[in-house]
Amino acid sequence: MEKTISDAVSMLKGMVAIPSVSFDEGKVCRYISEVLESRGIMHHMIKNNIVAAGQGFDPEKKTLMLCAHMDTVPPNSEYSFDPYRPDYACAEKVLGHAENEIVCGLGSNDDGGSVVSMCAAFGHFMEEELPFNIVLVLSSEEERSGPDGMTWIWEHYNEIPGFGKAGRPDWAIVGEPTGMKAATSERGLLVIDAEAEGVSGHAARGEGVNALYIALDDIDRLRNFEFTRISPETGKVRLSVTQIEAGTAHNVIPDRCRFVVDIRPTEMYDNSEILEMLQAVCRSRLTARNLRNKSSATFGDSPLKECLAESGIETYSSPTTSDWIRIGCDAVKMGPGESGRSHKKDEYILVSEIEGAIRGYIDFINRFAETVRRRQVAE
Repeated sequence: MEKTISDAVSMLKGMVAIPSVSFDEGKVCRYISEVLESRGIMHHMIKNNIVAAGQGFDPEKKTLMLCAHMDTVPPNSEYSFDPYRPDYACAEKVLGHAENEIVCGLGSNDDGGSVVSMCAAFGHFMEEELPFNIVLVLSSEEERSGPDGMTWIWEHYNEIPGFGKAGRPDWAIVGEPTGMKAATSERGLLVIDAEAEGVSGHAARGEGVNALYIALDDIDRLRNFEFTRISPETGKVRLSVTQIEAGTAHNVIPDRCRFVVDIRPTEMYDNSEILEMLQAVCRSRLTARNLRNKSSATFGDSPLKECLAESGIETYSSPTTSDWIRIGCDAVKMGPGESGRSHKKDEYILVSEIEGAIRGYIDFINRFAETVRRRQVAE
């Protein structure tokens, strides 16, 4: 285990050193491929994604998928050290942890910690006989909801070499920084581009119809809009107006005003329904960027839930989205690190968190195998 942890930390530092902002993951994908090859893990690189199946993959068996994403957001401009090649002496002063205690830099916490921990766990079970297959998927474009990441993998699963006769995965563990607590639900994501239309005119003569005022009235309606159906898992739908743009000059009444609405739905509403409800109260034209990013929840009679309870793993409802929204199977979200460190300056993850995740994944998969065997006998 000591070598496994050391290898995981070394792999993560190598990942951090390679810029891998969404849609530019080619180099980090090739690096991870080389690491897996050196460990004897056979895999395929597909559209900057990595897919590996355990030895003895049997299309007649059900499948557990371990998935995490390789891409990052752009680096925050306020980093105290180089986000790709951090000065660990500087990092120790800022973060209070010595070099042997942390891995820092962009993507270390979100989602590199999950990537290297899942690779280690997958390698542990690669040759073991389990009542299900294990598949490892390391995806691209997660941070930008791109079409060629998990969306492509899920839609084209049977086109992946070796998977032609297999059904899509039955269960998944989605690796994200959750402190190794298990999210059994998460909110979806609905981003709306709104455009108010007016009539331009000269401000001095009081001409025109001000599109900015139309937009402000709509924003006020949205701010006070009540979603009456409350989820027992995740609570109320959350809505925020996050961007606005209007005007070409100080003396011209704007004939266009554009603003952006960020909505985090629950399972109580379909994204199309939300769009229709909001359009009914707004004069501005509302256009959804994507209606597919639904809210997610672990299935009611899930063996994953049963295993979590028996393992004593704390569960919660996640306010953030992940690749879970792009898959259609029973799943939980669980990984090392803390969500609060993501998308911020001076990102880091503790070595102890990586060790805890590797041990935690291995223990959970062993317990999950017993749960599945028990259910098979009962059937």
